[in-house]
Amino acid sequence: QVQLVESGGGLVQPGGSLRLSCAASLSIFSYYAAWYRQAPGKQRELVAGIHTSGRTNYVDSVKGRFTISRDNAKNTVYLQMNSLKPEDTAVYYCKLVYGSGNYWGQGTQVTVSS
Repeated sequence: QVQLVESGGGLVQPGGSLRLSCAASLSIFSYYAAWYRQAPGKQRELVAGIHTSGRTNYVDSVKGRFTISRDNAKNTVYLQMNSLKPEDTAVYYCKLVYGSGNYWGQGTQVTVSS
């Protein structure tokens, strides 16, 4: 059974930084990887994605603040989050996609508050 384990969430003050990690139990080499988030009462949204080529995409609200990266040797995907805002508060999920298959992590809570 494939497992994705997110870590790195927590409570941070506005303007602070966090680095999320998503460790996979399989080789991520061929997978598109992405981070989603879901705030209370809102739909889950795509935050950032990274293709096998390294090409990235971001939702407009995080451009210039968040950076997604991947380490295929460690089967891990990262999300570096800087200049955090209260509206970034959400549960963050990682996802791997390859063809018709996709896998989700269990989520990690990020709370931005003073």
